[in-house]
Amino acid sequence: MGESASYPRQLLNVAMWIPMFIIFAYPLIYFAIPHLLMKGKYLQFFLTVLCWCIAGLYINDVYRTYVFTPLYHSLGLDDRLPHFLPLASCYLTMATSTAWTMIIKLYQLWIIKQRAWMKMQREKLSAELQLLKAQVHPHFLFNTLNSIYSFSVENSSKTPGLILKLSSLLSYMLYDCKAEKVSLEKELEIMKNYIDLEKERHNNQMEISWNVESNVGGELIAPLLLLPFVENAFKHGISKDIEQSWLAVDVMVKQNVLKCKIANSKSENILYHEDGAGISNVRKRLDFIYPDNYEIKLNDEANFFVTSLQINLDKALYMPADKQTLTANSKGAHATVLSLYS
Repeated sequence: MGESASYPRQLLNVAMWIPMFIIFAYPLIYFAIPHLLMKGKYLQFFLTVLCWCIAGLYINDVYRTYVFTPLYHSLGLDDRLPHFLPLASCYLTMATSTAWTMIIKLYQLWIIKQRAWMKMQREKLSAELQLLKAQVHPHFLFNTLNSIYSFSVENSSKTPGLILKLSSLLSYMLYDCKAEKVSLEKELEIMKNYIDLEKERHNNQMEISWNVESNVGGELIAPLLLLPFVENAFKHGISKDIEQSWLAVDVMVKQNVLKCKIANSKSENILYHEDGAGISNVRKRLDFIYPDNYEIKLNDEANFFVTSLQINLDKALYMPADKQTLTANSKGAHATVLSLYS
């Protein structure tokens, strides 16, 4: 630090000041940042840093007078330090190094806090999704069991086949739905089984059109996301006021984009209720799985409903097990629902 000091001499001077750098930085890094700044005590943090910087001027002076200079002489080196105290260049170096260390520490604590927040969000999301699934199950099973019961009372020969389909539905809900994502092909199979059960329960009074284009075997989707649409279609699509009830389901997947269109007849006397349980659950699940990347529009066309759902299947909050990552800012997934009702 002398005026004519060589590079080795300057390096030695810096090395001799390292203990002072540590003494000055330690309270700020391990007390001020974690206990004040990270807890939102900004005024206390600012005052602590200000007071410590002022104290650092005198600590720097004491260290130079009673440690650095005597050690410098004991090594047989010439004293080329300025004679005024405190030494501004030493203090500036100390403050600068401490500031960079604080920035690094702050970044590390921010990363830890972000990871903890992301973990908490994943756990919260998982718990709420399981709750939503549990809310879907009783409502779905109630309708299905009613279908089976109506045939068992009549001792119908169709009862065994319907029981097998119910068994498939139960297996799907009890086991497959525990996964974050399920095969789209399996989801559509369950929808078709449910349609068959409802069609039989209503004595084939409803005309059904089922059309699935392209190969859907390799695609994944959140479980029980499409089924509530079909439930609502049967709930409101059959009435004594309707001369001929009908249901049309069209599904297509292109470049990982699912397009599902469900249209059904309805009575003009049935009013639309946006706050129904089925709609509410679908909204929440879309919020959780496709956050800020979907859009719902509800439309009642007097004597029919049309539900049009479009989802980018590879853009979701929960990825498959080998790609599970929290991607809250995922872009590209969106859904357009023209009508849903409870």
